[in-house]
This record gives sequence, C-alpha cells and structure tokens, in this order.
Amino acid sequence: MADSNHYKTLNVSPNASQAEIKQAYRRLAKQHHPDSNQGAVDGEGIIRINAAYEVLGDTNNRQHYDRQIYYKCQESSVPRQECTVKVQNQHKVQICTGRYLDKQVEEWLYLVYHPVNRLIKPIFKSLKPQIDKLAADPFDDRLLGDFQEYLENCCRDIKYAQSIFRSLPNPPSLARAAAHLYYCLNQMNDGLNELEYFPISYNESYLHAGLEMFYTAHNLYIEVKESVI
Repeated sequence: MADSNHYKTLNVSPNASQAEIKQAYRRLAKQHHPDSNQGAVDGEGIIRINAAYEVLGDTNNRQHYDRQIYYKCQESSVPRQECTVKVQNQHKVQICTGRYLDKQVEEWLYLVYHPVNRLIKPIFKSLKPQIDKLAADPFDDRLLGDFQEYLENCCRDIKYAQSIFRSLPNPPSLARAAAHLYYCLNQMNDGLNELEYFPISYNESYLHAGLEMFYTAHNLYIEVKESVI
C-alpha cells in the first residue's frame, strides 16, 4: 500500500464522516475536470481520486481498508511510535502514563470506536435541525417524507455501528467505555424507533420519548469520549 493512501489522496482525516468524504471527492473531481482545469489534465490524479472514493465512499469497503492499514502498520518493521504517526494520528493511540496502550486497546480504538464514532456523531449533530425543520409544519407531507427518509438512513447507520461494535471483544481496561457505548447505541436505536411512530400517528408523545432517549444516549456518548481520550 502506497504511503499516499486514500485518505491523503482525498485530503481528509481518517476520522472524516462519510458526508465529508463525499464533499472532498466532489471538490477534487471538479478541480480535475477538464472544463474547470485550464492547464494540463492530470489523468493519473483523476484515477487516484476515483479509486480512493470507490473505497472510502462505501462504508463496508472503508472498514475493510481501515483494517488493512491497521494490520499493515502492526506487521511492519517501523517502530510503534513512528507507525502510529504514519496512520496520521487519527486514532489517538498515544503514550499513556509512560507506556503505550496495549495492542488489544489499540485495535479496539482503531477498528471499533473510531468507525462507530464516525457513524453516530453526525446523527447527534443533525437530529435537532431535522426536528426543527419538521416543526415548521408537522403535517406537511413533504416534510414528513423527508423526516422519514432521514430516520431510515439513521437506522441503517446505527445497525451498522452495532455490527462494528460486535466485531471485536471489548478490552478489559476499556470495559466501562465499551459498556457506555453499547448502551448509547441501544438508546439511539430505541429513540429512532420511537421517532418513526410520529409521522405515522402524529402523536407528539413519540417525539418527546424519542428525544429523551437521545438525550440519554448523548450523555453516554460524552462519557465514552472522555474515557478514551
């Protein structure tokens, strides 16, 4: 795998959300398009950009690629500190009380926590704007349709996050953080289930119940972040 990896090609952080990756790809694709580029067209650059987006633009492909980076780093002869930096410091695997985090913790952070965080962080950020948009007219068919589509996308991302969480055993030293993350995902899933009933029944109790569950989930999310920093 070349040093200039897919994240570098798209000029994004390995912690970037899928939306940020998509935006970066569109920006670069426009820059390299013949109609926008007055100079010589960089054919190889366009190929690299498309190849990078083909991998990072798909969540399953991206997870597999992240695993490749991680295990390549582990198997290389590069010293651990240099290796960690080479993966662009994205996983915050740093010296803790004078020693490196053990391999199991490092792996869990890299392959579970960070991918899950990429999926759920945008949901927390976008929920209130979506609710506010719907509040303009909760009986408007178009707004309700948009809200239902939003919830379906969130449900898909949460289920994927839960499958990632189950993909590796939790390190004993991060048992508390893992437990909080587990309950956070469950609360988010239950909250989305409550919110899905609102466009069907127009019963605001489902809206309030869903938001309460998200409030609990967000508190758990903060606990997780504080535990792994």
